[in-house]
Amino acid sequence: MRIVHINKTDAGGGAAVAALRIHRSLMRAGVDSHILVQEQKRHEPNEHSVGKGLWYKIKNFYRFVYERLYILPHEKDSHMRYNFSIANTGQSLAKNPLVQSADIIHLHWINQGFLSLESIRELVALGKPIVWTLHDMWPFTGGCHYSGTCFEFNESCGYCPFINNPKKKDMSYDNFVQKRNIYANSNISMVTCSKWLGTLARCSSALKNVNISSIPNPIDTNFYRPLNRNECRDDLGLPRNKKLILFGAAKILDIRKGFRYLEEALSIIQESFPVIANNIELVVFGKMNKKWSEKFSFKIHNMDFVSSPEILVKLYNAADAFILPSLQDNLPNTVVESLCCGTPVVGFSIGGIPEMITHMQTGYLAEVKNSLSLANGIYNVLFFSPKQRELVRESALRMFSEATVTQKYISLYNQMLGNNTNEQQ
Repeated sequence: MRIVHINKTDAGGGAAVAALRIHRSLMRAGVDSHILVQEQKRHEPNEHSVGKGLWYKIKNFYRFVYERLYILPHEKDSHMRYNFSIANTGQSLAKNPLVQSADIIHLHWINQGFLSLESIRELVALGKPIVWTLHDMWPFTGGCHYSGTCFEFNESCGYCPFINNPKKKDMSYDNFVQKRNIYANSNISMVTCSKWLGTLARCSSALKNVNISSIPNPIDTNFYRPLNRNECRDDLGLPRNKKLILFGAAKILDIRKGFRYLEEALSIIQESFPVIANNIELVVFGKMNKKWSEKFSFKIHNMDFVSSPEILVKLYNAADAFILPSLQDNLPNTVVESLCCGTPVVGFSIGGIPEMITHMQTGYLAEVKNSLSLANGIYNVLFFSPKQRELVRESALRMFSEATVTQKYISLYNQMLGNNTNEQQ
């Protein structure tokens, strides 16, 4: 059984991390797994780039810019450019040797000029079974990656809240109809990393009669494991005698990541528990405005963008708590990584987060957009005992062990190759 995974890139972003983990876990299980990317930054076993050279990079950049320019006149505000894709341009992979030789094509995150809707249509036309792991909502909406409070995709997109001057048959309507037509009568199975996303996917008319299963992302629990906290802090140049709160995102000030609520929660702690607040420092990894961080009332240890998994493991172990105040999220890799390291997580009760955190046992589920509730959560988990941190780790092992997740994917592949469309839960 040969599997070819297709993802935009092999580094940067949760989808790339998840796709590589699935690929690696399948290889360790003896599956002939390959991964095909547009942007190759690593050199993983059985990893392949669609193309190479300066001209190839120029064409990729052109496709990305072309899509952005097409969307630009329709932007309601600047947030749309990060949350909306129409896949009107992309590469054709139908004749790629790896795709031709694969028994199953496994799609992941394919936006920003990598695959167009026509590219996906060509893959479907090959007649090969296709598995698509959904890392956001885009495959079943009219273009948004996260829909917020909009549920037009249940029937048919249109009147899109992200579009300037929306109407019944706007850009989102056209995109949605194209997707629905592509999926109709196709041999495709959608996989959601969380049951929350699976519930939304099943409501979308674009996926009517499409098999949908929920399988969490795997993680190497031998790598993401508890380490000596003081040694980790020493290695990272962090203080031993402080309570350290960890926060990370590709773009720290992205509204969807909810940093403003963390800021407000820390202000509440500062006002209500000044003695404790004086002992708290914030550790941040990701893209951050340094001028803004200098104005923050708590001391910030800015780790910048962290690409090394080894450093990430040390960061999780150095922290007393990991905070994820996201307003929309699927099944964040950072939460799984933190839990596997025995570090409790505080997050809003949204998306797939409640499936990952057991309230007051492995972390704290705060009320959505409630900074006071988030502050209560931070206060509670900062004082977790070593025994409680052991239970955090044990819970993660039960839910996300590589062996369990890998077997679910292998079972799905076998079902599709045998034309068995029974739905997994």
